[in-house]
Amino acid sequence: MIVFLVRHAHAIAERRDLPDGARPLSADGRDQARELGRRLRWHDCTPTAVWTSPLTRAVMTAELVAATLEWGGPIDSVPALAPDGRVGDVVAALAALDRTSAVVVFGHEPSISALGARLTGDPDFAPLAKAQAVRIDGGVVRWRFAHDDVAPRAP
Repeated sequence: MIVFLVRHAHAIAERRDLPDGARPLSADGRDQARELGRRLRWHDCTPTAVWTSPLTRAVMTAELVAATLEWGGPIDSVPALAPDGRVGDVVAALAALDRTSAVVVFGHEPSISALGARLTGDPDFAPLAKAQAVRIDGGVVRWRFAHDDVAPRAP
């Protein structure tokens, strides 16, 4: 199984009239998400499933990346990918999929890197920057890159 972990792009700051879960991407964040999608497309990201945290900034990132990938399937909202979600539930859901699956998973720090740690068995799995992706293939990190990287970085 291939899992692409993606941290959401830059969002606007939280305000009294805008709770954390409703924060949309900033204009820069929308550009970051589209650029990240282009880079994923260049590096053969052909998903069989797209999962996202239900928080607005993650959903918007997922929608923009998926559009760039020309993904025509559903973008599934997975509550366990929210910042206060349960990483174990995501691991179990991934384990239930076909071994030939390629899943793009959008989330938040620190839970998205905690998921990476569980999938790779590496307790020192490095946190993801905003609008950064990591490809995990069969439990092994193949590469990592951000929206503005020229090329993927080896593990």
